[in-house]
Amino acid sequence: MQLLLGFLLSALIGLGAYWRGSLSKSGVAGAILTGTIIFGLGGWAWGILLIVFFVSSSVLSHYKESLKESLAEKFSKGHRRDLAQTLANGGAGALIVVANAIWPHPAWWAAFVGALATVNADTWATELGVLSKAKPRLILTGQEVEVGTSGAITFAGTLAALTGAALISAVSAFAAGQWDVARAYDLMWRSAPPITDFALPDFWTLFFPVLWTGVLAGLLGSLFDSFLGGTVQAMYFCDHCDKETERHPTHTCGHPTDYLWGWRWLDNDWVNFLSSVSGSAIAAGLWWWMSSGQSWWPR
Repeated sequence: MQLLLGFLLSALIGLGAYWRGSLSKSGVAGAILTGTIIFGLGGWAWGILLIVFFVSSSVLSHYKESLKESLAEKFSKGHRRDLAQTLANGGAGALIVVANAIWPHPAWWAAFVGALATVNADTWATELGVLSKAKPRLILTGQEVEVGTSGAITFAGTLAALTGAALISAVSAFAAGQWDVARAYDLMWRSAPPITDFALPDFWTLFFPVLWTGVLAGLLGSLFDSFLGGTVQAMYFCDHCDKETERHPTHTCGHPTDYLWGWRWLDNDWVNFLSSVSGSAIAAGLWWWMSSGQSWWPR
């Protein structure tokens, strides 16, 4: 029944996003796949994070859309997400939920929060950072580059990433504390007090550690995304437009692009997936350190 509910809800959200122009047909399939797994095997405390990410990222992709159209020539794909993009953003989270279903452990929840915080932070940084009036700088060298250059960051984009990670982290703490108390406590802290025993101090004790853990993991994961984009992501060049781009084999102008540098297999979708994995690992590591070595960390 829970899997069926996850399928129906994911289908409803996916079709709505397709109608809104946020997903392609293959993107709807990807949203249904990841949504069914996360809702079906995890429940509301897990699935609500996917909804928050998807809704917020979709809204931001349409924010000042006309101003961002000129950057389409640099990005590998447009704002209408396809199957690869949905799996890149939600695939790590889905795998974590599957792993938790097979081998339940509280660290999986922290990993899931880190993965979703990372992809949300990265999406917010991209959608809002490109609107910054300040010139972006390469994350490694600090050199000023054109807007939309892979591996470049701005202060506004970094602040947006921090906010995006904070949103997922805050919702994760609230979801765990309010919507599925017994199960979330069992997953995260190895205890499951009845909901009648769940006092306000318990909620705040839960809220703040989860909040800052997810914020830190999400921010670092999004910066790792920029690092990969500026160092090893495959980049191409359009002779006709005389522009560097992520697009291959053809540019937005219709002309073929030539390989420039980076690992040929590492496109933007793989970068997004790997950064979400890094965010999940950071969050799980923080959870492990705090739960085992700090008396104030809830158990």
